[in-house]
Amino acid sequence: MARIVSVGSALQDIYLIDHDDFIGTKKGEESKLEQINIGSKVDIDSVSFEVGGGGTNSAVSFARHGHETIFIGNIGTDPAGQAIERLLDDEGIDTSYIIHSEKAKTGVSIILLDSKSGERTILTCRGASAKFDNLDENDLDLIKPDWLYMTTLRGDMETILRFFEKAKEIGCKVMFNPGKLELKENKKLLGLLDLVDVLLVNKVEASEIVPGKILEELISHLNSYVKTVIITVGPMGAIATNGEETYRFGIYEDVEVKDTTGAGDSFGSGFLAHFAAGNSFKDSLIFGAANSTSVITKLGAKNGILDGSEELHPMTIQKV
Repeated sequence: MARIVSVGSALQDIYLIDHDDFIGTKKGEESKLEQINIGSKVDIDSVSFEVGGGGTNSAVSFARHGHETIFIGNIGTDPAGQAIERLLDDEGIDTSYIIHSEKAKTGVSIILLDSKSGERTILTCRGASAKFDNLDENDLDLIKPDWLYMTTLRGDMETILRFFEKAKEIGCKVMFNPGKLELKENKKLLGLLDLVDVLLVNKVEASEIVPGKILEELISHLNSYVKTVIITVGPMGAIATNGEETYRFGIYEDVEVKDTTGAGDSFGSGFLAHFAAGNSFKDSLIFGAANSTSVITKLGAKNGILDGSEELHPMTIQKV
């Protein structure tokens, strides 16, 4: 197995779950939450406290697969931070590189979940996960990881660059799943990509980085920067290439969606967890799809994460 460092946010996710008050109203191509009147009191069905954040979601995928996993990120010294650290400890994840903020509270997301459709609205206070410039890339010298898995750092391109350059200096491979704030820094993002071994984006994100409208165009253009590229298309599946093989595939299976939180994290980290364990590119894509499918059938971003021992059924995946 590999040694994998996951860098990114750590949040407490507080779910407010109801069957009729959080239903969206269609306004053109968008749905808007308009059922709640200002000043009113709303009775909801249930509340659930979970742990979220792209950095911790990915770390759990790696750890359950049997990899030696280290999480690097920021939390507060409050009960929410303690809950996050306790979960990571229970999953066997090394938490010794977490930075505990004395000033900022742990980030919190309030998730309004419609229990009928699985649709949700997320209100987030990033707290200690709002900034990452205090993270030290020299920690990688001590850890000596095989892989660095980088999720969004809220557009902090300088910190991302420091970590990527250090990873290359020590011979560590890099997988990158940028967020919307990194995508706004298009020129800087393109400049980072020659340090990336695997890039994971969705179709909209891909079109913000390189020109193109159809998947084949987008992946071809991104492949000129990064050898291995995965572009997801939500329920339509994904397209992926490692420069030698290219695959187009749909969802792993049709399931009842309970909560889509963490679906992207579970796909990307599921792929790397399987790939870093020595499995083929194709089989790792299938496992990523299965991991993501399992996650959306459970409440929270981590409860459905697979451990790699599951027997997966065949799925439609075509070499193109």
